[in-house]
Amino acid sequence: MLLEQFLEQTAARVPDKVALVCEGRRVTYREVETEANQLARGLISRGIARGDRVVIFLDNSVEAAVAVWAVLKAGAVFVMANPTTKPDKLTYLLNNCRATALIAQTKRLRGFENCWNETPHLRHVIVVEDSSCVARPESSMGVAEASSNKSRPSQSLRACHPQLQDCSHPLSGWAALVAEHAAQTEPPAKRGIDVDLAALVYTSGSTGNPKGVMLTHHNMVAANRSITTYLGNTPDDIVLNVLPLSFDYGLYQWLMCCHYGGTLILEKSFTYPHATLAKIVQEGVTGFPIVPTIVAILLQMDLGRYDLSKLRYFSNTGAAFPVEYIQKLRRLLPEVTIFSMFGLTECKRVSYLPPEEIDRRTGSVGKAMPNCETMILDESGQQLGPHEVGELVVRGSNVMKGYWEAPEETAKRLRPGKIPHEMWLYTGDLFRTDDEGFLYWVGRKDDIIKSRGEKVSPREVEDVLHQHPLIAEAAVIGVSDPVLGQAVRAVIRLQPNGTLTARDVQAHCRQYLEDFMVPQQVEIRDTLPKTPNGKIDKKLLVEA
Repeated sequence: MLLEQFLEQTAARVPDKVALVCEGRRVTYREVETEANQLARGLISRGIARGDRVVIFLDNSVEAAVAVWAVLKAGAVFVMANPTTKPDKLTYLLNNCRATALIAQTKRLRGFENCWNETPHLRHVIVVEDSSCVARPESSMGVAEASSNKSRPSQSLRACHPQLQDCSHPLSGWAALVAEHAAQTEPPAKRGIDVDLAALVYTSGSTGNPKGVMLTHHNMVAANRSITTYLGNTPDDIVLNVLPLSFDYGLYQWLMCCHYGGTLILEKSFTYPHATLAKIVQEGVTGFPIVPTIVAILLQMDLGRYDLSKLRYFSNTGAAFPVEYIQKLRRLLPEVTIFSMFGLTECKRVSYLPPEEIDRRTGSVGKAMPNCETMILDESGQQLGPHEVGELVVRGSNVMKGYWEAPEETAKRLRPGKIPHEMWLYTGDLFRTDDEGFLYWVGRKDDIIKSRGEKVSPREVEDVLHQHPLIAEAAVIGVSDPVLGQAVRAVIRLQPNGTLTARDVQAHCRQYLEDFMVPQQVEIRDTLPKTPNGKIDKKLLVEA
């Protein structure tokens, strides 16, 4: 099965159901499917071939959501670029994947003038114009904004947008490209099979340049089916997504909705928490995917002010939830199910904790999800038993094909396992299990701190820090020390009006941790740096 068939089948089944709510617009499955088909035909007419890479550089928007399906329908590979990406990194992405086309908002291209001469593989640029230059289209033109029913020539785009004047690549306006194919509402003929690439998802690049994770249609269909199965998603679900579509956790909310026929409420960010909670109430949201930084904000709010009676579940993946966050959420919203999960870009998702276990095994991320297998190995490749710490390895249809044109990096991660001719994903994450096989994340292999000859898990120290009622957020890192090898440094943000000293923090830690795990250094900040995906950016903390 090809990934875009999720949308096609749902649009055929419930064409008039609202698929997407974004920026005051309510878009049906029929409208998404129609515009995706028209844009796909526009891409093909501009020379986009099977397997070509198309970079999507857009804010969370209707256009971004449609573009994903249009690229797939054209038989191409979509590459999501975070809308905050700087010119040098966008240039790197375009060149690394040798992108044939770029889909971008004109407002996002200010300051990117040097990019055009440095991207020789780029053959076409498709722009979504600023609202100041564009009028609302007639209904026959679909859901995108447009200036008129006639195509706008490239010269007009350059004249209207100074940032495009030096663009040496052919230009098309999104609305004009769709309008060219207004009469062609059916999908173009299929050009690929399920082992073809569907997406390149670039890692965050915490060390060196980001790597492109190659995901096939089969990978992404398998992950979608597994996740929606254990979440119990139905067409009645209304999911609120504040995460960027460039973050695979945010992207999959849209892909999954189109699979089970739900509705996605797409927001640009969690910048205005009260407005977001009001949206949950207004739209009757049933699912809210979150990350720990969102929970830290929620826990500072009076959630009792909002009628969250329709909210069925929270989900979390990426960074593990601090135990204290889960316990506080359970006390505040006992009727809302929490799905504590673990995943990584290279396989999307690995495990989930059945919600009925959340109070018994609060620190666990569960067991392998459906159609996925896990094992914990020591450094010699031997399987470990309960309570022993080793590297998590994963096998399943969801595991990536490899890193884009990086065979040496791929060989480090995809290695032979115990089954002949099978390749397992070595995650680089340290785990242990309890006596019943439930998984507990210990930390990244690269993050383990070696202090006084002992190994310190940052996660274990962070969990203790989060138990303090005055600590809102905490991150633990290792810093070079001539005596200790590495010193344990805690960087924390306090609750509003909270007052603590470094000695207070250390005294708290001594109540729960062995001496060598107690932070030798404590830094209190007003804010902690975040990645575009909302995680605490430990790389920036180390470099500071």
